[in-house]
Amino acid sequence: MMYRGGQARSMDNEWECVIVGGGAAGLSAALVLGRARRRTLLIDAGGQSNRAAHGIGGLLGFDGVPPAELYARGRRELERYPSVEVRDGEVRAAAAGDGITLDLADGAGVHIRRLLLATGMRYDYPDLPGLAPLWGRSVFHCPFCHGWEVRDQPLAVLAQGERAVHMATLLRGWSDDVVLLTGGPADLSDDDRARLDIAGIPIDERKVRELDSAAGELHAVVFDDGARLPRSALLVAAELRQRSGLAAQLGVKLVATGPVSPEAVDVDPLYRTSVPGVFAAGDVCAQMPQIAAAVAAGSAAAVSVMAGITEER
Repeated sequence: MMYRGGQARSMDNEWECVIVGGGAAGLSAALVLGRARRRTLLIDAGGQSNRAAHGIGGLLGFDGVPPAELYARGRRELERYPSVEVRDGEVRAAAAGDGITLDLADGAGVHIRRLLLATGMRYDYPDLPGLAPLWGRSVFHCPFCHGWEVRDQPLAVLAQGERAVHMATLLRGWSDDVVLLTGGPADLSDDDRARLDIAGIPIDERKVRELDSAAGELHAVVFDDGARLPRSALLVAAELRQRSGLAAQLGVKLVATGPVSPEAVDVDPLYRTSVPGVFAAGDVCAQMPQIAAAVAAGSAAAVSVMAGITEER
């Protein structure tokens, strides 16, 4: 049972929509549904992947604000809408059939007709000693999110193939001193090498042993031969993977949206998945993860959910 204002509330068959995930997309969707006076439950396990970042880059009105502050403010805004309830917790299992059933970690169960997955993604970055403590600050995956903070400093890119060329030439927009590290023999065509040469980006094919840092800031890339390359920040090739197993449990279709996200949830223009009643928004189905895009997607997905409720009535 859940409580609001002293009255007991059943967890079963009460909600018009349940949102799983309290990041940018989930909170945005809950806000739209709350303003539409729809009975909405948002379940959040926390631990959003961008919480390690120094701040949000490029979100109008919140540029440079720590992600945790954005999420806290979003929750406070939802408190104004009595039809929305936010609950800290984890959804352990989900099944689709005659409606959608969710099993929560605390033993409660929810049976609903509409579910919005906003569970986000996790970043699989290189397993390199010294990298993890720097993640989201002087080691990052997106120059649009972090490039401004390291502008005009000595930078490096750690990647292979065509993606490495794209990342390195893109990063040149923030610094004239960019080195491409391939960690071994470079898998590059003659055309790729020519592009890098024109951009003034040298290639270093030595294997990287570790990252040397102090006070949470990168100082140098250390190679297997002991040589050091002084760098202030490192852009790495990372993959996005599902943070939650709910999509797989529900049987929704997953698709590759390029080398960054090989297992994104497939949605149509109305944010509907392949499973009736299951919607998805935010990084969980995005090709390029950005908070601004997640906020927009959550809002649009909520409108789609609302349309379904209206048609059903």
